[in-house]
Amino acid sequence: MNVLVYSGPGVSQTSLDATLSTLKSLLGSNFAIQTVSPKALESEPWTVGCALLVIPGGRDLPYLASLERAIPKIVGYVKAGGSYLGICAGAYFASGRIEWEIGTPMEVQGERPLKFFPGLSKGCMYPGFQYDTELGARTVSITTSNGEKVIEGLYYNGGGEFVVQESMKDVEPLAYYNDPHGSRSIAGVSCTFGSGKAVLWHIHPEYPITGELVVAAAARSTEGAAMAHLPQLETQRQILFCDTLRILGLSFPSPANHRDPPTHPLPQHIYATERALSILEALEGALESIQNEHGIVDDTIDSFKVHKASAGFNTRDIPLEFDGIQHVVFHQEYPPNDDVASLFSISSYFDALREARKTRGSCTPSAPLQCELGDILLYGEAISSTQTLLERNIKTLEVLPVPLLSLATYQLSGRGRGSNVWVSPLGCLQWSLLLRPPPQFPTGKLVFIQYLVGLAVVEACRDVMGKLGDSVVLKWPNDIYAKVKTLRGEEMKKIGGILVNTVFMAGGVRIIVGCGVNVLNDPPIFSLSQLHPGGSKAIPKLTMENMAATIMVIFGRMWNEFIAAGSFEPFVDLYLDRWIHSDQLVTLESVHPPVRARIVGITPEYGLLRTIPETYKAGGPEFIDLQPDGNSFDMMAGLIRTKK
Repeated sequence: MNVLVYSGPGVSQTSLDATLSTLKSLLGSNFAIQTVSPKALESEPWTVGCALLVIPGGRDLPYLASLERAIPKIVGYVKAGGSYLGICAGAYFASGRIEWEIGTPMEVQGERPLKFFPGLSKGCMYPGFQYDTELGARTVSITTSNGEKVIEGLYYNGGGEFVVQESMKDVEPLAYYNDPHGSRSIAGVSCTFGSGKAVLWHIHPEYPITGELVVAAAARSTEGAAMAHLPQLETQRQILFCDTLRILGLSFPSPANHRDPPTHPLPQHIYATERALSILEALEGALESIQNEHGIVDDTIDSFKVHKASAGFNTRDIPLEFDGIQHVVFHQEYPPNDDVASLFSISSYFDALREARKTRGSCTPSAPLQCELGDILLYGEAISSTQTLLERNIKTLEVLPVPLLSLATYQLSGRGRGSNVWVSPLGCLQWSLLLRPPPQFPTGKLVFIQYLVGLAVVEACRDVMGKLGDSVVLKWPNDIYAKVKTLRGEEMKKIGGILVNTVFMAGGVRIIVGCGVNVLNDPPIFSLSQLHPGGSKAIPKLTMENMAATIMVIFGRMWNEFIAAGSFEPFVDLYLDRWIHSDQLVTLESVHPPVRARIVGITPEYGLLRTIPETYKAGGPEFIDLQPDGNSFDMMAGLIRTKK
């Protein structure tokens, strides 16, 4: 799920930075925290998969101008059950009316269109505000509406008060300013809007109290003396922000229970099945041949240092702090030792690989593959990105054996399709696979690989989970969803995605297949384990190791057949049976004017999505075919539009 933070005209860069920092620290890796532009809010299908939209501090009038065309979409999103957080200018912008600095040269007043808070926001609450400076900033304290908590040291700069009328039944005050005059002016409100929720703050809960900006503001205010215990005040601020997010429906681990993922890459370990150990030995020699005088492979993106796991080697010899080098440890023993991997059992993976091949049968790898898929495993508890590691280090890519599976428990910079990021929390099976087709294989058929991988993942879910796996389906062109029964009826939950990159180089094309599948994640991220009320304990075969091994075996057999046939034809019927689009009626916004059309399949030549216009016009096209890489499918809205 995404948390989108507006970044466009009017935004204060300091407020934006503080908002992003606080959200990332509190939400951990459970959500993808991303900025969003006015254009994207207007024209992109951002409402699908958006857990929260945040408008941070800045200036209300530029928001009004730049977001004018996006306002209907924002209103519809919240009304349909979405969540909105407005901070200072974002709170003014979401009010029914604004009256700010009336009677001064800075005066701003007028109606506002969102009206999540239907009343008047009136400011400034405190005097001294100056544009483009912090001289009017101060720290303030607030009391929660139930009177139980006083929170001190919160940053304030230009905010107002919410004027709440008794008739506003859908508005709940969250906190009051601690005004020495006892006016009980409202600093924050929670508003129910349709099926959704908005929380608006006129103070700045996003700024860390221990930061220089807040400390300097405290020195200019009467609260300066109360700032002696900054760590305790900062904890109160974080709790306030957590409470805000929970009011908005976001669930996440509390700071006390949250396990922080690693912050830097950790050593990677490479293993092989017994029959592939010779390939591992050859790779070790090839890497040593391209080392510099310091024993380092300096590559395009990363630098690598090779270590040999032997009787005298200890992983503690590798620096604990990241030194800018990717350390790769070669393990030449089989069966492998599990001592270095606490979150993924290497021995269990190879055992599962062997069992899956007994069930489905081994297959002779098709040249130029040197072994079966899954035989060589590069595992790291934390790496930047399995996809980037294989795709963008050209020296290393030239000598790596194919196929090679790179797998990580945590990805620090996981990549999705286009500019998307892939959230990589504990429980997500994330891997990249290096492949190489024969030189004579038609390059026009490479587009089908993303379909083939998706099909292999879906079939693996059915193999591992039995009947429960039948609910796992494909969304064109490269997403994996699960059909979930809820009180509202059947819903579609995304559980995975696929990314395929090609690198053309000497010796032929390299294919890097990337995939992330939510296997054992806890809520709020939906995963395969949640398809059973009893969780993963009720599905004994559902382990990270077994899923990875099963996918490799199924995809390996499919790859051989795909290469032998030179086309996707042997898999078309199964693919169409596993996807969710057969006979689906959609609106094609990628053509002008937009056309209502019915999906009938994919073209056999180039893997295009084939649609038939619902109403045929004389002289018009019989089919409209769409490229997978050039279009975005808003499944919930039934729209296909050009991908920006």
